[in-house]
Amino acid sequence: MNYKLTTSPSPLLTDTYRHRGLRQKLVNTLRRKGIRDEKVLQAISIIPRHFMLDKAFSDWAYKDMAFPIDAEQTISMPYTVALQSQLLKIQKGDKVLEVGTGSGYQAAVLYTMGAKVYSIERQRKLFVKTSELLIRMSMQGIRTLYGDGYEGAPRFAPFDKIVVTAGASIFPNKLLAQLKIGGIMVIPVDSGQGQEMIRYVKTAEGSCRKENHGSCAFVPMLGGTAR
Repeated sequence: MNYKLTTSPSPLLTDTYRHRGLRQKLVNTLRRKGIRDEKVLQAISIIPRHFMLDKAFSDWAYKDMAFPIDAEQTISMPYTVALQSQLLKIQKGDKVLEVGTGSGYQAAVLYTMGAKVYSIERQRKLFVKTSELLIRMSMQGIRTLYGDGYEGAPRFAPFDKIVVTAGASIFPNKLLAQLKIGGIMVIPVDSGQGQEMIRYVKTAEGSCRKENHGSCAFVPMLGGTAR
C-alpha cells in the first residue's frame, strides 16, 4: 500500500507484503502476552509502525520493543500501546484525549479503532513532525495540539476517554475534570517505587475508582512546553 503525500513533496511511504507479514507476527506475539481486544489487534495489524521510526530502526519496527525518537522521547513498545488501548475499552465514536503524541503510533491505533482522537504534545519538534506524518498517512481526522499535557484540552472537553503516554509523578486533576462521568482515564503513575499502569473510572465529579494493572516504564510526564 502506498500513502500519497498531501503536503510538500518527498518519497512515498511504502507498506509492503513483508511489513504486513511482520505485523501479523507481532499480533500473534501480543495475543500470547494477553491482549484479547480484537479491535486493538486489528488496528495493530493495520498501522505501519515503520513509518514512525528512523530508517535505522525500520527493520526492527515490528519487534515488541520501544525505540528512541526525536526530542529524547520514545515510541512505546507495541504491547504497552495495545494494553493501554485495551484498558480504554474504546467504542466507535468515543472522544479520546491522548496526552503525549510522540510518534503518533498510539493516536493512530485509537483512530483506526474508530475513536475521535485529540492528541496533545509538549515538544514543538515532535508536534510538527508527527502532525505532518499523520496527514501523509491519511489520518487528518486526528486533531493534534501543541501544549502542556497537564492542562489537557479544556476547549474540546468533556472526553469519553483519556490516555496518558508518560509517567505522572503528580496526579493530573485537570485531566480528570475534563473526563465525562463514567469515562475512563489510563495513565502510568510514579508511585515512588516505580511506575504502575492505573485505570481510573470517573464515578462522579471529583471522585473515581482506581484499578492497578501492573508495573510499566515510561518517560516522565513534564509540564509546560518545549521548542
